[in-house]
Amino acid sequence: MQSKLALEGIKVIDLTQWAAGPTTAGLLAQWGAEVIHIEHPIRGDASRGLQAGSGVANFPQHRVNYAWELPNMNKKSLTADLSQKEGREIIYRLAAKSDVFLVNLRPREIEKFEIQYETLKKLNPMIIYASITGYGIKGPDKDAPTWDTTAYFARSGIMHMLAEPGGMPTSARPGLGDLPVGMFCACGIMVALFARERLGFGQAVYTSLFECGVWTLQVDTQGALLTHQDMETQSRESVSNPLSNFYRTKDNRWIRLNHLQPDPYWKHFCQAIEREDIENDPRFNSLSTRAENSAVLINIIDEAFAKRTLEDWKGRLLEFGLIFAPVQKPTEVINDPQARANDFFETFIHPVYGSIELVAAPLKFSETPSTLRTPAPEFGQHTEEILLELGYSWDEISRLRDKKVIA
Repeated sequence: MQSKLALEGIKVIDLTQWAAGPTTAGLLAQWGAEVIHIEHPIRGDASRGLQAGSGVANFPQHRVNYAWELPNMNKKSLTADLSQKEGREIIYRLAAKSDVFLVNLRPREIEKFEIQYETLKKLNPMIIYASITGYGIKGPDKDAPTWDTTAYFARSGIMHMLAEPGGMPTSARPGLGDLPVGMFCACGIMVALFARERLGFGQAVYTSLFECGVWTLQVDTQGALLTHQDMETQSRESVSNPLSNFYRTKDNRWIRLNHLQPDPYWKHFCQAIEREDIENDPRFNSLSTRAENSAVLINIIDEAFAKRTLEDWKGRLLEFGLIFAPVQKPTEVINDPQARANDFFETFIHPVYGSIELVAAPLKFSETPSTLRTPAPEFGQHTEEILLELGYSWDEISRLRDKKVIA
């Protein structure tokens, strides 16, 4: 029996670029929505060339344009120049017949192109209008240019809290903030669609890279709100709980231990590292004494871990029921048996590339699974098809192309 699609019949206008917005629309598309991705008729979507030397990151090169392909699968591509009245008219006609309008332009650009919620709501009172910005729709920096590295990681406090005391702030991988923001926005759209179904009205959904970053760091942020103090960052050599720390193995790999309640594990941990002699040592036999003597204990554990390889330690720590994970490379993650057993990756037969594996959506549904049905669209691939559905004639389409309103 063919699987049902949860969002089948839902039409989404995707006026976004880069990562957060396309991820939002991409998830909706995987859940069955019809997603129409709007691209400029000359420049196209900047993400089409992201993988090939954009300066954003050193992407391993491959014939599959994977930086573009995965977030844009199942979508249709429509070209329209919003700076021209006729281009905006295309968007208006679409909005009148759509369920969701998704945009990640800055507030001043939204106003310039006349695609505010209030404008589209007049055309379709039931529409769900979703906006992702860098810093929010109000305030002095609402129109400031930004990326997830600057708004989500740096300004939110995440980057500071991940750095060691006095050390250089840690960097972020491409999309590492954008992708969760995309999931947050998809969640907001789903709530708005559910509310529309139950209560009978559309609404706007707003989120930003900055706010999602602050929310993600909520334990530290909430602490600051109540105490007006920053939680101290710690170096690996000075953490107060040595059983929640990183340790280097004989083959120069790292293991992360994470025993937030270490006392019940202390005896087994001493056995695992073959240091039963320190189990009842008064310097280490309680949470408080281990904290007082953490530097000494970390040195002891460092010496123990340096005697065995990562593979040896994985078996030994499992044997003693300890909480740990190897610090893995992506090439190891894709072969991790746990990831494979839980279908983290999905095979797709691409019309150009053939059989390829892609990262699957991180939500599993028993009856309405996510699906990869069509490849990411070619530039402007569905422009004529969509315009004809909107009631444009072939003569009108030709005139729009002559004026470079569409490609």
